[in-house]
Parts: sequence; structure tokens; C-alpha cells
Amino acid sequence: MRPQEITQTGTGITAWIPVNYRQSPFNIGFGAVIVSGTATYSVQHTFDDIYDPAVTPVAFDNANATAQTANKDGNYMFPVRAIRVNVTAGAAPVVKLTLLQGANA
Repeated sequence: MRPQEITQTGTGITAWIPVNYRQSPFNIGFGAVIVSGTATYSVQHTFDDIYDPAVTPVAFDNANATAQTANKDGNYMFPVRAIRVNVTAGAAPVVKLTLLQGANA
């Protein structure tokens, strides 16, 4: 998977970033950066098919990146289908989420 970046300006939720849940090892590193303003945000993931219009994906907060108010990095060692960022509060918040997934050589 190529590096993926998505930015949320203001409070709200980004689109889902689909990831390759079939890759083994799965190994995704993420970095969430408050680009400007102040922000409270969570990195979220889902196990649901985000492409199926009959499914409303259930979002789960990453246990180590919930209600963050500073830059945060972390990882997903086990498969999920998609990842996003949810900005819940702040003063003129802009939060960028970057995902990097390792690949077998």
C-alpha cells in the first residue's frame, strides 16, 4: 500500500481510508498531527466492508489514540478494513492522518 494521508479541517470525521487487510504481516503505522489550531481527536478503525452500500461501518476507537490533544503515533498489527480520524473538538482544528503499511520484499 502506498502511503495514505487524509486531513480533517474543523470538527468532523474524515472518509475511511481502505487498507489491505489481506497482507501478511499486516503492520500499519500511523501518525496523527495537529497541523494548526487545537484539537481533540481519535483514530478509528472498522472491520466492516466500506464499499457495501447496505452496510453502515461500525467505528472503533484505537485504544492508544482516543481523545488525543497532541500529535500521536501508533500501529495496527492485526487486520482491520479501514482507518479514519474523528475530530470532536478544538479551536480551528486541522488534523492530518498518515498511514504506512509495510510490505514483504
